[in-house]
Amino acid sequence: MRPATSLICAFIDERREEFGVVPICRALAVHGVQIAPRTYWAHRSAAPSKRALWDTTITEILAGIYEPDAKGKRPPESLYGSLKMWAHLRRQGIPVARCTVERIMRYHNWRGVVRATKVRTTIADPAAERAPDLVKRRFKAVRPDVLWVADFTYVQLVCGRFVYTAFVIDVYAGVIVGWECSNSKHAGFVESALRQAAVLRRRQGHALPGGTIHHSDYAEVCVKPRICGDGLRSWELLVDFSA
Repeated sequence: MRPATSLICAFIDERREEFGVVPICRALAVHGVQIAPRTYWAHRSAAPSKRALWDTTITEILAGIYEPDAKGKRPPESLYGSLKMWAHLRRQGIPVARCTVERIMRYHNWRGVVRATKVRTTIADPAAERAPDLVKRRFKAVRPDVLWVADFTYVQLVCGRFVYTAFVIDVYAGVIVGWECSNSKHAGFVESALRQAAVLRRRQGHALPGGTIHHSDYAEVCVKPRICGDGLRSWELLVDFSA
């Protein structure tokens, strides 16, 4: 889409002392923006149109938002993209069209902040058997080894490689009681983190009492038979390693 003539002429105004009007018009034509030198001079000699005056007004308003002040600071509205900025100006009583805001922001390269997309490391299988919810979103414990929560994620090593890390946290103490790393996602390293936590508690002289709940939101189907085979119930596990 061709920019407005007023914007093209403003572009030429900024650079004509260095390059000249005719060379700039030729360069613009190469890039698909057609304007004749006589059109530029006619525009300069004519009185500013209502659209040009309105564009100037909106540009000054937006510059006060997107350009940093003397201290290098900008208002919170500088995070807005064109749609939110248009809505903001309308709330301020400025009857500007959305396309006008988009055009001026695009010309001056004013952009809002784009939210980062969260990476999902665990995707539940909707067809898998659902374990009973033993915690009921009450993540509190009155003593150690009553409730463990677990998950796994990936972390970057100093060498630049990424590895998966499974960890088990005691809700009462808020500390990691077991963890394990692996180059790939598989049931074994998740199970190892659980067993490490149980063995560590035994070595510390605190064998697990019956009824420790192990809650997790991952649902590796292949984890269930092996863990449940040791007397542990469900993926949201009711753990009894002392049995």
